[in-house]
Amino acid sequence: MDTTILVVEDEVVQLESIAGFLAKQGYRVLKSQRPQKALDIAAQEAVDIVLTDFRMPEMTGVELLSALKQRNPAVEVIIMTAFGSVESAIEAMKLGAADYITKPVDLHRLQTTIRNTIERNRLISENRLLKTQLSERFGFKGIVSQSSAMAQVMSIAGRVAATTATVLITGETGTGKELVAKALHYSSPRSGNPFVAVNCAALPETLLESELFGHEKGAFTGADKLRRGRFESAQGGTLFIDEVGEIPLSLQVKLLRVLQEKTFERVGSSAPQAADVRIVAATNRDLESMVRDGSFRADLYYRLNVVSIRIPPLRERRDDIPPLVDAFLKRFSGEYGKQVEGLSREAMDALMKYSYPGNVRELENIVQQSIVLSRSPVITREDLPYRVFDPCPECDTPEGQQGSFTEKVMAFEREMILGALEEAGNVQTRAAEILGISERHLRYKLKKYGMK
Repeated sequence: MDTTILVVEDEVVQLESIAGFLAKQGYRVLKSQRPQKALDIAAQEAVDIVLTDFRMPEMTGVELLSALKQRNPAVEVIIMTAFGSVESAIEAMKLGAADYITKPVDLHRLQTTIRNTIERNRLISENRLLKTQLSERFGFKGIVSQSSAMAQVMSIAGRVAATTATVLITGETGTGKELVAKALHYSSPRSGNPFVAVNCAALPETLLESELFGHEKGAFTGADKLRRGRFESAQGGTLFIDEVGEIPLSLQVKLLRVLQEKTFERVGSSAPQAADVRIVAATNRDLESMVRDGSFRADLYYRLNVVSIRIPPLRERRDDIPPLVDAFLKRFSGEYGKQVEGLSREAMDALMKYSYPGNVRELENIVQQSIVLSRSPVITREDLPYRVFDPCPECDTPEGQQGSFTEKVMAFEREMILGALEEAGNVQTRAAEILGISERHLRYKLKKYGMK
């Protein structure tokens, strides 16, 4: 069999008996009397299952379980315990152990337990493969995530994709609203037809109506020919209306009519045009508050909000940071022709702790910048932008209090930098050494404080 089992037992007779039995069953067997040595073996070998005693001199089976799972969450651990310690073994299962067996070990029961563990792993792997295939089939392959928060988002999106229901996607800037909108389209029966996007915040009010509905020749000054709008371009497909909260009230009435009547009119025409378009709208604004203050029509809001999908900010789904980093590393390493394989533990730790006001888009920018500046195959803390470690102090300071603690800290930093530069004869490399920081960090501080 291609399964490797590591047996950890401090009693030599028991160790040899169990290891010998498993070897006869065709498993590849590794042995250790000491838990610490077992950890070393697991670090060097591809171990599938660890069979460990519960009570050992160096550490308990639960402590070994914790250490093994921390290094490799995929390894399965089976606890061997005396009958009187069964409750402890059950607690170990709550912490991630696959199963337990009582001592003295019944070898046939052991064989069944191991086979069950292998079979369970096989089913989990097949299920994971099936989910991957379904994801690829239904167009969600491009969305990188492993958090439970995004799993809920994908669950809702997957269920609504096959329908024609209007969808409202909410979330902060940079969370990936357009990516979800595209997944909805390419997972729908309309995937063979156009996906058309319009950003309402990027267009002045005078042009937005023409962009959405098109215009006739001569409809206004400069309209020298007929122009088809986004609704016509998206016929049979999906129209993604981004930043829908920026649409002025005068246009909200016309958009509402399209949703109700499934028709629209070009600017300068009274002839209705059919609108066979699915609407997916998105906003980073609180539309309910806008409805209350009268800046957004209630009837339009309810027409758009048939199905609501909220994309949580990155700070609420930090489990997604490692896979997103990996995806950005692969993309930008190839784009820039650099052999960047990963991040140091310190660099990844810094990324995991950062708050990401710019969300996924900011993380993408950070990884891209770090790859450009990296000098080795591994991105280190030195390669990361300094805002990751030194966010703008003023940003989190309540208004009206900038003159107290924040300004004193900044003044102290300026004074230290000026003193170091003076001592170093204005040689930045030497000044950085005196301050105990890198030259790049010093340049960042000089730029931050406007010092030449």
